Amino acid sequence: MLALHLLPALNPKPSFTPNRGAALKSFRNPKTLKPNSSPFTVRSLLQYNRKPQLSGDTPRVVVITSGKGGVGKTTTTANVGLSLARFGFSVVAIDADVGLRNLDLLLGLENRVNYTVVEVLNGDCRLDQALVRDKRWSNFELLCISKPRSKLPMGFGGKALVWVVDALKSRPEGSPDFILIDCPAGIDAGFITAITPANEAVLVTTPDITSLRDADRVIGLLECDGIRDIKMMVNRVRTDMIKGEDMMSVLDVQEMLGLSLLGMIPEDTEVIRSTNRGYPLVLNRPPTLAGLAFEQAAWRLVEQDTMKAVMVEEEPKKRGFFSFFGGQHKKIFRKICLVCTLQPNELANPVIFEFSYRLSSSLHQSYCGEKQYEMSESTDS
Repeated sequence: MLALHLLPALNPKPSFTPNRGAALKSFRNPKTLKPNSSPFTVRSLLQYNRKPQLSGDTPRVVVITSGKGGVGKTTTTANVGLSLARFGFSVVAIDADVGLRNLDLLLGLENRVNYTVVEVLNGDCRLDQALVRDKRWSNFELLCISKPRSKLPMGFGGKALVWVVDALKSRPEGSPDFILIDCPAGIDAGFITAITPANEAVLVTTPDITSLRDADRVIGLLECDGIRDIKMMVNRVRTDMIKGEDMMSVLDVQEMLGLSLLGMIPEDTEVIRSTNRGYPLVLNRPPTLAGLAFEQAAWRLVEQDTMKAVMVEEEPKKRGFFSFFGGQHKKIFRKICLVCTLQPNELANPVIFEFSYRLSSSLHQSYCGEKQYEMSESTDS
């Protein structure tokens, strides 16, 4: 069941009353998620049960990069792009990885790519012939730079990709709302080519030191190129390792990189299955934890909203009977919550929402771990 929970301590007088019993409904095929439709009940805290409102000038050109390979750039591009299409926006996804393209595989469109940008630049085909329209969502299109195991001509660079983006903006049928560029790994010429036409960036990273060092380097390169709107997405987070202090939490990653948090994707075995089938996670029914996280990240990308990780301390509401005899210690629970601040123009008073995925009869299983500490209690009084 989907529910919306306000933090009353931060805003005791919200300007509206949320619907706590709102069901998860898709935009074109409404279906109610039944609690018994899966072995466990998936619950998430969403903003609204409504269509997101597009913010900013269109088309918005967003590059999805990381620096380090294997962190989930292509998976993020596929799932966020299809989520935007499900929201009703027109999307063009550009696979800028030369010779090692994989975006068509994740989308299940590998057998339909006949022309690429190289053929368009050589005059062998038109731009609309190189665009591959998804059959599931007609407002989503894929554009590949080159064919596998091929090399770009010497003259291809950032200016050529800027020409392609300008051609998409001036199409007779209208410009798309979003242009997503799947950036290749590394910081070589392919990286420079991919970020040249972009005015926004989504930095995908994982909570390990190697990925964070590469991400910090990429942030500096993006800022040098004039891209100031940089958001971060933390991928493959495992709660069990965070509880055991074997993995950095989202709060640690946020403090190290200093970026606005767009989303947090938990580790999910369904990612491998969806990749092999060419069927993105956001289309699964019932939805998985990672699929819901990608969908919420796309929602925040549309409205240019972000999240922030905060530390919250709580005491147990009920204490056991035998604690009366021992009463020298009390248990303090510290947990990391992700809160989302809406834009001031959306509500009269800024409201902070807590976003966390939970499984039934368990603690936080996706975002962050919840630790239990022993704290001495003064007995002087």
